[in-house]
Amino acid sequence: MGNINKSIFFMSRASIIFKALQELGPKQVGLYAWYQFGLHSGYLGWAVNFALRKVEAHPEHLQFNPLLEIPGQDDLITVLGETGMSQLLSEADEIVSGEVRLFGAEKAPLILSISEPLHPWTAYETSPKYLSQLTGGTTDIKHIWEPGRFGWVYTLARAYYLSGNERYPRTFWELSENFFESNPAYNGPFWASAQEVALRLIALVFALQVFWGALESTPERVGWLKEAVCEHAARIPATVSYARAQNNNHLLCEAAGLITAGSALPNHPYSEKWRNLGWSLFNEGLEGQIADDGTYMQHSSNYHRLMLQIAMWVHTISKAGSLANPANGLSHTSRVKLSAAVRWLFTVLDLESGRVPNLGPNDGAYILPLTICPYGDFRPVAQAAACSFLGQTPLPPGTWDEMNLWIGDTSIPSPSAESDIPDISVPSSQSPYVLNMPARDSWGYMRVARFNDRPGHADQLHVDLWWRGYNIAQDAGSYLYNADQPWDNALSHTDVHNTITVNDCDQMNRVGRFLYLDWAQSHLLEHERDKDGSWERVTAQHVGYNWLGITHKRSITAVYAGDWIVEDTILPSDQKLVKKNTPYKVCLQWLLPDWPWEIEIAGLTWSSISPMYEFGASDDHPPADHLPVKLTFQSLKGLLELTVSSNHGGKINGTQIVRAGELVFGDGMASPNWGWSSPTYGYKVPAVSVRVSITASELPVALTSLWNLPEPES
Repeated sequence: MGNINKSIFFMSRASIIFKALQELGPKQVGLYAWYQFGLHSGYLGWAVNFALRKVEAHPEHLQFNPLLEIPGQDDLITVLGETGMSQLLSEADEIVSGEVRLFGAEKAPLILSISEPLHPWTAYETSPKYLSQLTGGTTDIKHIWEPGRFGWVYTLARAYYLSGNERYPRTFWELSENFFESNPAYNGPFWASAQEVALRLIALVFALQVFWGALESTPERVGWLKEAVCEHAARIPATVSYARAQNNNHLLCEAAGLITAGSALPNHPYSEKWRNLGWSLFNEGLEGQIADDGTYMQHSSNYHRLMLQIAMWVHTISKAGSLANPANGLSHTSRVKLSAAVRWLFTVLDLESGRVPNLGPNDGAYILPLTICPYGDFRPVAQAAACSFLGQTPLPPGTWDEMNLWIGDTSIPSPSAESDIPDISVPSSQSPYVLNMPARDSWGYMRVARFNDRPGHADQLHVDLWWRGYNIAQDAGSYLYNADQPWDNALSHTDVHNTITVNDCDQMNRVGRFLYLDWAQSHLLEHERDKDGSWERVTAQHVGYNWLGITHKRSITAVYAGDWIVEDTILPSDQKLVKKNTPYKVCLQWLLPDWPWEIEIAGLTWSSISPMYEFGASDDHPPADHLPVKLTFQSLKGLLELTVSSNHGGKINGTQIVRAGELVFGDGMASPNWGWSSPTYGYKVPAVSVRVSITASELPVALTSLWNLPEPES
């Protein structure tokens, strides 16, 4: 069902390569080709081993330079409170007992070794069979890599710092010894990705500083851990060509790893070389990956957070002692871009829940989890990044302030009263694609992107709606990147987003698990406001269906009296192609929370609590060619109404409601990917997918969605 890709019809391998060169550019394609040559020729494996021999040093002679100004215990206790302290220690105790919350979700065994024989790291990049053996055939290595990032270290270290309990450093040293005995340098999957190596390096340096005075931190242990940092740093430079070819979070994390190693071990013969290369790559990454409006080139809320976190880490350690060198540090352009990136994050931050739209690829990454706030709460990063790069604290004091104490800028005072909070704390018209409706405690976001690099999802003109902390019209997320059908990064497709799908086709050509070509560029047509402030509207369109001879135009209007209106119009762009491709099947989807619902069509009503009717066997079968469709959803804070109607053109094929991949209302087939929401990687929960389809023989054809929200609570 769905997800038909036009490349099936006419894109050959040669045309894919040509299109990749055209859209990605020869530099990125050339760097990737060089990386592949190095892998398959054996050069990269040799280069990494050669680098290790060159950087070997006697660990007892290596000076360790503390990189962080550890926050005061009283300050941390004040921020966390008694409840927060209890939660932190409870999470640390889970790790002591051998469990970890992967991707911020459910507990899982903390496994740092594999049962399969180890191979050189290059084998896992060149031979898919080795990955398949590791993961039982799913080839999804992220569940193996995640514990190997050592993100659990930050919980143990913070718990030890506040409690003084030696079992936390004891657990760290025992787990680390197990890891390095089971995964010697440059052998096994934990060494295959330089980004994974860099993130583990940063965690090791953090742990070394916080656990430095623990009884369990013997001189022997400290010595081999410093040596391990050297081994990690030596792994990174050889595959810089891959990181630069990706030009994304890989480049930033690997650069940060080099800066960290060179700063933490200042008397190592290669420390200056690591720092200089790291700073060069880091500024190259920030300057090229953040747009002037603050959007991040990976088109992902979670990667946006990752980018800000790694920038805060690097900014913090750049001020460490004698290494504060003006020649190395964030460039002026990087600082300007980071300021814009922080402001963009605040435009899509829901203040009541701390969440943001689940935009683009979401791999569950939380590389510096210096907070007790849940994975989906972006306030810790937003507050700390605003302190570091804007010089202000937009949010009132809260448990989210812990991260700021570790890697933010504590010289910026928190606002003492709500009236002191700067305007940045409210989603606003800083972004023309974010509309706010204070009269109904709601706001909306429309996805309007100009791609300069690889899109992650085919999601142009997707709309998110938020109301009283609820994401009432939501993005499905990602779930799994690498899995058997139907879950091979399937939530990247157009048909699971809150937008229009035509002829079951994606807006762009998916030619690989992570590669879309023929980018569906969009642009803003109008941004209007009524003079009396009664409404505000954004109108945009994208060209993803121009190959079918049509254009999708969408407007979203916030009516301050209480309504949201989304109008979709399919317009002809090429009459010859229109004649060739009519009739068109136009499908509108809205993905809502898993709430009780009731649907009314032509005066007949069905609800989620009644059993599914047998089609064709009942006199009250809903008419397939009738609009409007009125849906009512029951939330904990009141009833919401969604009415879908058609202004002109088209034959109504019918309405479907799909929950957790199962058709619960309507006729026809349902994709197993529909009706799911994935708040973090590898984890999905049921949602309600409402789908209205029209067959259009003549254009234009239009659909209107009217959202009515309850009155504010008195």
